[in-house]
Amino acid sequence: MKQEFPKIIPVFPLNGVIYFPKTNLPLNIFEARYLELVDDAYKKDKLMGMVQFKKDGNNVYQVGCLGKISDYNKTKDGRLLINLTGLTRFEIKKEIDKTKKYREFQVAYDKFDEDQIIDVKHIIKKENMNFLMKKSKLFFERNGLMLNWKEFDKLDQNQQINTISMIAPISNEEKQKLLETIALNDKSITLLNIIEFYLHETNQKLTLQ
Repeated sequence: MKQEFPKIIPVFPLNGVIYFPKTNLPLNIFEARYLELVDDAYKKDKLMGMVQFKKDGNNVYQVGCLGKISDYNKTKDGRLLINLTGLTRFEIKKEIDKTKKYREFQVAYDKFDEDQIIDVKHIIKKENMNFLMKKSKLFFERNGLMLNWKEFDKLDQNQQINTISMIAPISNEEKQKLLETIALNDKSITLLNIIEFYLHETNQKLTLQ
């Protein structure tokens, strides 16, 4: 059954952090307006959005991710240490007039119904998924990145692709492109193309050395 989410949500815009459904994001909150945002969200429904700033300053991308606060701890110096569990992507429709210190947006979720599919083990053909994982492992290895692949293999396809998209050493714009790619199969193809581009660049450098 499709879950209903609020049409108006508090949003934490953060540059350089791309957040995906079915992933976890730890955050260290210390700025006053975002302490207020997290407190308000925690008291209400524990839901808050994350979205990335564009390069031009105060404007944000139209697509972000809604998360639920799954851990909440206050430190002695007043900071909040939280964990967000990704639920679904959203599309920003408009910003709500400011009555609070933080930003609120009217959002829609209908483009991203696939985020709520529970059983996504076989959406992508096994051979295609295996090829993507093979390339991902090589890409991580060449960048000196460690990942517990044994535990990673226990995740479903959606979690695997979103996790790679979130932590891979690629540009913020490329991660945003992946976030905005609606269907999982299309996202897997986009991710593979990005990884193969970087691997090709690496191969060229190795050849020239």
